[in-house]
Amino acid sequence: MLFPNHIFSGVYPTPHCQGIALDMEYGFLYYSFTTTLVKTDLEGNLIGTVDGLTGHLGCIAFWNGRVYGSLEYKNDSIGRYIHKHLGLDEEITDAFYCAIFDVDKIDRVGMSASGDGVMRAAFLKEVLDDFHSTSAEGLPHHLGCSGIDGMTFGPAFGKKDGKEQMAVTYGVYHDEERTDNDHQVILTYDPEELLSTAQPLDRHHPHVSGPEKPSGKYFVFTGNTDWGVQNFEYNRFTGDWLMAVYPGYKKEYPNCPLYIVDGGKEPVFGNLKGLPEEGYQLTLKKGPVGNASGVSGWRFPYGSTGLYSFGDSRYYLSHDGHNDEGHFTDVYLYKFKSDSDEMYFERAE
Repeated sequence: MLFPNHIFSGVYPTPHCQGIALDMEYGFLYYSFTTTLVKTDLEGNLIGTVDGLTGHLGCIAFWNGRVYGSLEYKNDSIGRYIHKHLGLDEEITDAFYCAIFDVDKIDRVGMSASGDGVMRAAFLKEVLDDFHSTSAEGLPHHLGCSGIDGMTFGPAFGKKDGKEQMAVTYGVYHDEERTDNDHQVILTYDPEELLSTAQPLDRHHPHVSGPEKPSGKYFVFTGNTDWGVQNFEYNRFTGDWLMAVYPGYKKEYPNCPLYIVDGGKEPVFGNLKGLPEEGYQLTLKKGPVGNASGVSGWRFPYGSTGLYSFGDSRYYLSHDGHNDEGHFTDVYLYKFKSDSDEMYFERAE
């Protein structure tokens, strides 16, 4: 199948694009526009949309014929902004889910997430627990947890094959005064357990059907980033895990927009910097931009609104935009190049 160098999403009266996912076999591209899931073909022709989401649909991933996405409902600035955008005036119940879309059923515009049988969701209790818990110093939101965003599928960390896991990253509140929010936090789940526990979702009566706990919890020390990992993507060729973020503001860190977890390194259990606890830590791949903190990454500006790996050197990356009618994204084909010790993206022409 020929994958074009550029695909235009179309314009939607929603908040900005949060993520993209590709069905390589059948040639469909999916977009998360925060409150709407969009399905197009590779020429950008609209196939259908799933509307009625009153929470924040973030990063999405295509796996085994379904689209999975991070879905959060929360009474904070993001949740209140979404309700204002939708014209809703109702109480928001904090809840965090792995949304699962049966995308073969998406065949028209304006399908209902709750009424047309296209979406189920598995409740993620661990996220809500950290969101509601306090730090050792009594600060709100353990680990700075603001919910979830980045999502992808791959083998166990440090492996290049074996049973697949769903990996989801925390959103993390920006706060320059605290030190317990300098890690990216990743939870892993068994996809079969997510499927078996997922239920249709009614925003007026949010359910709590989902795994009792994650299969793993991991930490990546990057310094604080603004809202955590926006897009998380596994590359099956290199075995590495890409984290596209909104850069942080703490001056002691390089504050890059892209970090890469070294997929060849096993998790290491030990003390967590800035935290009075222990955990499994993942290793960052050495990037060209770093400082004395030991953190390094890449100054690549795209990926936070959509990042898809083909499993080789090719990626689709979102270039977000908006006009008077709403938001859109231009998806461009890139190749990840290697030049000596410095790796970089180059757009395909």
